[in-house]
Amino acid sequence: MSKKPLAKKYEPKETEKAIYSAWEEAGYFNPDRLPKDLCSEKAKPFTIVLPPPNITGSLHMGHALNATIQDVLIRYYRMKGYRTLWVPGLDHAGIATQNMVEKELAKSGKTRHDVGRAELLKLLKDWEKKYSLRIISQFKRIGASCDWSRTHYTLDEGYSRAVKKAFILYKRKGYIKRGQRVVNWCPRCKTALSDIEVEHKEDKGKLYYIKYRLLKRKKDKRFEYLTIATTRPETLLGDTAVAVNPEDKRYKRYVGRKIFIPLIKRKVKVIEDSAIDPKFGTGALKVTPAHDGKDFEIGERHGLKRINVIDEEAEMIGSIPLKYRGLDRFKAREKVVEDLRKEKILVKVESIKHKTPYCYRCGEMIEPLISKQWFLSMKKLAEPAIKLIKDDKIKFVPYRFKKVYLRWMKEIHDWCISRQIWWGHKIPIKNEEDVLDTWFSSALWPFASLGWPQKTKDLQTFYPTSVLSTAKDIIFLWVARMIFSGLFFMDEIPFHTVYVHPTILNAEGKRMSKSLGTGIDPLDLVEKYGADATRFGLVAKTGHNQEIRYSESSIVAGRNFSNKMLNATRFVLMNIEKNKIKSLKIDNKIFLDKKIIKLKANKKTIDLFAKTKTEIEKRILDFRFNLATKAIYEFFWHQFCDKCIEANKDVLYQGDELDRKKTLEFLITIIANSLKLTHPFMPFVTEHLWTELNKALEIKEKPLIVSHWPN
Repeated sequence: MSKKPLAKKYEPKETEKAIYSAWEEAGYFNPDRLPKDLCSEKAKPFTIVLPPPNITGSLHMGHALNATIQDVLIRYYRMKGYRTLWVPGLDHAGIATQNMVEKELAKSGKTRHDVGRAELLKLLKDWEKKYSLRIISQFKRIGASCDWSRTHYTLDEGYSRAVKKAFILYKRKGYIKRGQRVVNWCPRCKTALSDIEVEHKEDKGKLYYIKYRLLKRKKDKRFEYLTIATTRPETLLGDTAVAVNPEDKRYKRYVGRKIFIPLIKRKVKVIEDSAIDPKFGTGALKVTPAHDGKDFEIGERHGLKRINVIDEEAEMIGSIPLKYRGLDRFKAREKVVEDLRKEKILVKVESIKHKTPYCYRCGEMIEPLISKQWFLSMKKLAEPAIKLIKDDKIKFVPYRFKKVYLRWMKEIHDWCISRQIWWGHKIPIKNEEDVLDTWFSSALWPFASLGWPQKTKDLQTFYPTSVLSTAKDIIFLWVARMIFSGLFFMDEIPFHTVYVHPTILNAEGKRMSKSLGTGIDPLDLVEKYGADATRFGLVAKTGHNQEIRYSESSIVAGRNFSNKMLNATRFVLMNIEKNKIKSLKIDNKIFLDKKIIKLKANKKTIDLFAKTKTEIEKRILDFRFNLATKAIYEFFWHQFCDKCIEANKDVLYQGDELDRKKTLEFLITIIANSLKLTHPFMPFVTEHLWTELNKALEIKEKPLIVSHWPN
C-alpha cells in the first residue's frame, strides 16, 4: 500500500511536464507503437491533421481551443481502440512571416532591397528555427498528443516536392495559366492577393458626382452631360468608357455616343452592360478596365483599352497630365477633386459608408490594378466540390456552414496564385522569381502531410482523414481549397467532417488582439492554473455556438474540478490505508453486487454513471463538448462526491470488514471509470490520479492514455 498520502491540492506544475515526457517517451502518440491489446494494425484508423499554425510568433487562444478540441477527439478514439494519428505541422506563412522579418529590419532603417534576397532568406530561416520550436513546445504544454515524429513543415524538402508536383499537374491539364488581369494589390507588401485574402471593412467615405460632357452633334443646340458617381475620382484618368444598364431607359438615347473624360479630354463611348447597377449613384458609371475588377470584365466583353495610371507603389503614372504624375493615390485624389471644382464639373460630394478592401496581413488599403500573374482556373474544379457538399458527403458542423461554403463556391473566381515576395515556394517555371500563394501549399495538407505524391503506407492507411476542426474565417481560404485539391489529386474527399469551432472574444465581446492589448496568452493561463483547468475552461463553453466570451471563472471551475477529483481519490485511498484492506481491485462486476446496490445512493450512482457515459459519448460525437464536460462535472461532483461518498461513510467507519472492502472496491471502481471519462478533457490530472490509484492497489495497469474506454 502507498505510505505517502495524496496532497490536499493538485499542483499541475509538478506533474504535467513529467507525465507528458513519459507519454512521449513511451510512444503513445504514434499509432505504430500503441499497445496491441488496445488496437491492432488492422484497427480502424481515426486521423486528424493539425491546422498548421504560422511561424509568426506564439499560440493564441484560438490555437489553444482548437488544439484542445482535436486532442479530446484523439484521446477518446485512442481509448476506443482506433488506430489514431494526429499529424502536426507548421506553415511557412509567406506574406505574414516576411512582414514580421521586414518589420525587424525596418528598426535598423533597412528594407529587404537593402539587404538583398539571399540575406533576407537567411534571416527568415533563422526566424523559422526560433519560432517553430517555440510553437511545438507550446502545443506540448497544453497536452496535445500529436505524433511529433510525423511533424511536417510546408517548406520541408518532401513537402516542397508535393507543391511542385501539384503545380505541374494543374498546368499540364490546362488549369494554370498566366495572363494580365486586375488583381488585389497591396502597396505595402508589394504583392498580389487573392479575393479572399482581402478584408472588407465598412469605412466612412465620399461619393463624388462628376459631369462628363458628351460630344456635341450638329443637331445639338447646347452641350449635354452625363453625371457619373465614383468613390475613386483619381482613376478617371484611366477611363475608357462610360457604361449604363441596358434596362435603364433614362440613358437609352446616349448609348453609342462619344463622351469626354474630364481633365484629359479623352473621347470614349457610352456603352451598355448588364453589370451596371442602375441604383448606384446616377446609374451611369465610369469604366476603368485597368483599375477595377468589374470594369476589367466589362472591358473584356467590349474590347476596351486598358490604361494603367497607378503603379505598384500606389503612385500615379502613365500618359496623364504632368501635374498628377508621381503623386500618391490619395494626394492625386485631392488634386483631381480640386481641378474638377475649378472646371465647375464637380456636381456634389456625398458622405457615405462603404466597404473598403484592406490587406488581411498588413492592413494596407488594397489598390486594384492590372498585373501579369499566374491564375488557377476554378469553375471546373469547383463543380465536384459543390456536388459532394450538396450530397452531404462531407458534413459541416454546425450545419449552417454548409450554406456558407456553397454560396462562395458557386460564385468562385479564378485564383491568383502568384505572389511577389521572396519567402515561399518558387513557381517551378524557368526564370520565374514569384512564389506561390501560401494557401496553394496548405491546400495539399491532408495528403501531402501523409507523403503524397509518393504512395506511402501512411497515405494508404490514414487518408482520407476523419475530422477537420477549424475556424470559420478560413472556410474559403483553406477548407474549400483542401476539398477541391483532395478531389483533384486523390480522387477522394480529404475528410468526412468539418467542425467549425467558435471564436473566442474578450469579456467585452470584442475580438482578441495582442497588438491592441486585448489578447490573452493561453500559456499564461497554463502557468497559473495548469493545462487541465485551461482546457476544461475552454471546452466547457464550446458547442455549436459561433462565439465564446472569455471568462476566467470557467478556468477556475476547471481547477476546482481537478482538486475535487484529487480529494475524492485521496479520501478513498486514505480509507484503504486506514482499514489495512488488501487485494482490492477495479472491477465493474461490483456494480452487480446485491449488497452494494442495496444502498439507494449507490444504485442511483451506477445508473447515473451509465447515463453520463452515454451522454459524453454522444456529445463528443456531435461536437457539443460543453454538454460533455457538464455531464462529467455534474456526475462526479454532485452525485458521486456530494451524495454517494457521504452515503457510504457509515459503512466505511462502522461496517464489518467485508462490507468495508466491497464499499471501497465500489468507490475505487467509480473513480477509475470517471477518470477514464474525464481523461480526454483533462489528461494530466486524470493520469496522475490513475497512477496513484493503481500504486495504492499494488496493481500494474497500463497508463490511462492507453487504457480502454469504459464498457
